[in-house]
Amino acid sequence: MITSEPQQRDTRQGLWAVPEVSLALFSFAFHFIWEFLQIPTFEGMAELRHWEGVKVCTYATIGDVGIALAAFWITSLAARTRHWIIDKKAWQLLVFLAVGLAITVGLEFYYVEISNRWSYSELMPLVPPFGTGLSPLLQWIVVPLLVVELTRRNLLGTSRIATRR
Repeated sequence: MITSEPQQRDTRQGLWAVPEVSLALFSFAFHFIWEFLQIPTFEGMAELRHWEGVKVCTYATIGDVGIALAAFWITSLAARTRHWIIDKKAWQLLVFLAVGLAITVGLEFYYVEISNRWSYSELMPLVPPFGTGLSPLLQWIVVPLLVVELTRRNLLGTSRIATRR
């Protein structure tokens, strides 16, 4: 059927349809929550003034988003598509998690053992061989699994909106 009205692009999908944007926003939200929940496991964090603690957790969260995006892009390179998350395979999810965990272990080792930027409290269980805190390791399993699923659902939802007329 031919109509005289031009088809209008559905702008409701916007940036939410970009995998990196969706992943970054979900990552920020859930890593931010995790950062606050693990405050007692880092030396001196519980004693910080409120605003200082918020700033520390925000900076850490921005770093977490950077790790998530790096893991996403490396997985995208291996999968040869930025949309791997929509119909993810087990190996893709494993690559995503492995990259995030590897970066986390490296950064935790550097900041705790080399630069002494932060230290763990007595509440933090340590995981060998590098003495990485259990909480950051769990963070890079639990949060990314949740973020990948929410991003997948969001991308599927925005693609449905884009195809509706």
